[in-house]
Amino acid sequence: MASTFTDLGIELMATGENAGTWGNKTNANLNLIEQLTGGFATLSIAGGAGSQDLDVDDGALTGTAQQRVIEFTGSISGNRIITIPNDVETFYILKNSTTGANTVQFKYATGSGSSTTFSATDKGIKIVYASASPDATNPNIVDVMANSSEIALTNSNPIKFQDADNSAFVGIDAPATVSGSYTLTLPAGVGSASQALVTTDGSGTLGFTSTSSFGITTGKAIAMAIVFG
Repeated sequence: MASTFTDLGIELMATGENAGTWGNKTNANLNLIEQLTGGFATLSIAGGAGSQDLDVDDGALTGTAQQRVIEFTGSISGNRIITIPNDVETFYILKNSTTGANTVQFKYATGSGSSTTFSATDKGIKIVYASASPDATNPNIVDVMANSSEIALTNSNPIKFQDADNSAFVGIDAPATVSGSYTLTLPAGVGSASQALVTTDGSGTLGFTSTSSFGITTGKAIAMAIVFG
């Protein structure tokens, strides 16, 4: 029985196969595992609009889809599509370092599943999970960071803002007991001098209001003086 290979190219040696070469092949597998779990590669995707396929090379370190971190480079003059084989199931950290105001899409080679795309101005990093389907008809690329819609701190733990030398901080936390969940929404712009941040609609929307509106007006002060002496 001949050896077989996983979807990411690791050789599964059958009993009785590869006599005298197990050491070399085992070392090759270990090197590949290291690359799959922590490898980094830069890949030029320079060119105009079109596709570029990443591949898996069985038992070798040369496959462009066999890295944990992939940095896309090069000057692109059109929207680029980067594909991986349909049977690959893993996660990638992708960095878009291309030049040119065009999109970079990351997807499976075929099928109707989802994909993820760097916008024309997004020169950032994505963490994606490549989820192959059993029948390879709708494999999905899930943008992990885009699906992390909120940060929750439990047990009334505060968010801490450290000072310049990290010797002290300003913290914000929830009270020990909250009567009902609510969200405070910050205003779109900064306020003016002598304005304070207040709720504007009773639903958690905040806005800046002049502090002069909080006090007693001159007219009211005079009236109170007349009445109460």
